[in-house]
Amino acid sequence: QVQLVESGGDSVQAGGSLRLSCAAPEYAYKWNCMAWFRQAPGKEREAVAGIYTGGGKPYYTLSVRGRFTISQDNANGTLYLQMNNLRPDDAAMYYCAAFPPERPDCHLGSWYRESEYKYWGQGTQVTVSS
Repeated sequence: QVQLVESGGDSVQAGGSLRLSCAAPEYAYKWNCMAWFRQAPGKEREAVAGIYTGGGKPYYTLSVRGRFTISQDNANGTLYLQMNNLRPDDAAMYYCAAFPPERPDCHLGSWYRESEYKYWGQGTQVTVSS
């Protein structure tokens, strides 16, 4: 069973920064579409940022553009989410997810769809106080 392992969640004040990490096995990581999702209490899970690990432009949801950056370390099979200028409404459980590697068909119309992703991590909690 493929395991994605997130880390880096913490409690910070508004305006602070955090960097989340997601360690993935090569099978799920290499030449694949990966993304960060988040879910706040009482809300649906939403896509935050996505990327094709084989190269290409990243995708971001509008509310995090200019504040969050998704990146990758191919040598270590790790996906990152740098989060700056955090706001209270960024508080959520953050999840790492990966497409089925046999179908890495992520694009502007698909990267944000939860149903496209096959592998998920257990999540890492981000708390932002005002």
